[in-house]
Amino acid sequence: VQLQASGGGLVQAGGSLRLSCAASGRTFSSYTYAMGWSRQAPGKEREFVAVIKRGGGSEYYADSVKGRFTITRDNAKNMVYLQMDSLKPEDTAVYYCAADQVQHNIVVVTPDCWGQGTLVTVSS
Repeated sequence: VQLQASGGGLVQAGGSLRLSCAASGRTFSSYTYAMGWSRQAPGKEREFVAVIKRGGGSEYYADSVKGRFTITRDNAKNMVYLQMDSLKPEDTAVYYCAADQVQHNIVVVTPDCWGQGTLVTVSS
């Protein structure tokens, strides 16, 4: 399974960004893999952000982003998205797409598959 993330950039506090992640590979199916996002700020450990169950319909968020970020997926396109609103400077990090057949592994930041990361910078 390969994951390709995109959509990062520079935005002012209070602004919005939408991250995208494309999954591919012979063994990947949107109905067998949960997908999610983690992030890593400079000097900090990677932390969980959001996960959506295989096939969609159920999402789970870190408390720090709940109510501001929304994760969705397009099963037909093997895509997952992270809509980030009301961004804060503390959201600045490299964001990584993740996939795993076990949703919990994404939550504890030990998924089978990672994307390459996309940088989000929020200026104050």
